[in-house]
Amino acid sequence: RVTLLELMMAKLGEKSPVTSEEISVFMRHANFLASNFQEKCEAVLKLASAADAEDEEVLVTVRLLDVLCEMTSNSEQLEHLQTLPGLLETAIDTLKLTNLAGKQAVNIFTATHALTGKEEITHPAVGFKSHLIRLIGNLCYKNKANQDKV
Repeated sequence: RVTLLELMMAKLGEKSPVTSEEISVFMRHANFLASNFQEKCEAVLKLASAADAEDEEVLVTVRLLDVLCEMTSNSEQLEHLQTLPGLLETAIDTLKLTNLAGKQAVNIFTATHALTGKEEITHPAVGFKSHLIRLIGNLCYKNKANQDKV
């Protein structure tokens, strides 16, 4: 599942023009990806203990967030994702929970707190909060209703 999501990320990140057929495929999958993220987003909070860094569900959830960020960066898919029920609320609630979890233990959700020296950052949750903020910002872009919710 992680590999499939990474392939989707690569396709979404390509600079070449996207065909209308590809857009319709991504639109059909957007609901599925968003609902999966909404169901599993709290699994990432397990990473606060750092014992579950290799948990597959957590890795899938982190990649789901990455794909949703890329999808909401694309104007053709943005409007559809902005109207999905509960996606914005889930992102905001998850951001609040990761912020709280980061205050209660070693904060592995942000790169600045994850650095302890010159080692490379390899933890899957590093940057998770910034990706949540990116998703929230994208969902609020030119959307007064979502801006009012935030």
